[in-house]
Amino acid sequence: MSIKLAVPCLLLLAGPAVAADPLPDAIAAPGESILLSVHAEGAQVYECKAGSDGKLAWAFREPIATLLSEGKTIGRHYAGPNWEHADGSAVAAKAAGNAPGTTAADIPWLKLEVTAHRGSGVLTPVTTVQRINTHGGKLDGACDKAGDFKSAPYSADYVFLKKG
Repeated sequence: MSIKLAVPCLLLLAGPAVAADPLPDAIAAPGESILLSVHAEGAQVYECKAGSDGKLAWAFREPIATLLSEGKTIGRHYAGPNWEHADGSAVAAKAAGNAPGTTAADIPWLKLEVTAHRGSGVLTPVTTVQRINTHGGKLDGACDKAGDFKSAPYSADYVFLKKG
């Protein structure tokens, strides 16, 4: 009698991982196709501000991240929100939907509608940006001094989509 052992295969993708499960409805973009998928490493920056209750708390200010493809820097992400590609193309967008991150420490997954284009290149036809596979980036709770800044490291995958 012989025993055969199954050896699992490992598939490595050149780009960032895309969610294997269907995306939550709130951030899905039916009818749109993927133009570019990149990984981002950076920080979510918060400012200590008085809330509506008068108490000081951390308030989101802006993201600062490097966009990576196959381990190489290909652009940046910053306040607006804006995404700039090394080829000179850029988009700005506004939030259109969100879904919770995987853990309480993860910023939400987002669907963003593009509101402006600059330059020409790979991002020129983009109509929607999805932020998925977030890790970290949340900063909650009280702070001591109005005007103080603190950053929370995060990573995410950004998927750039176009209609059709």
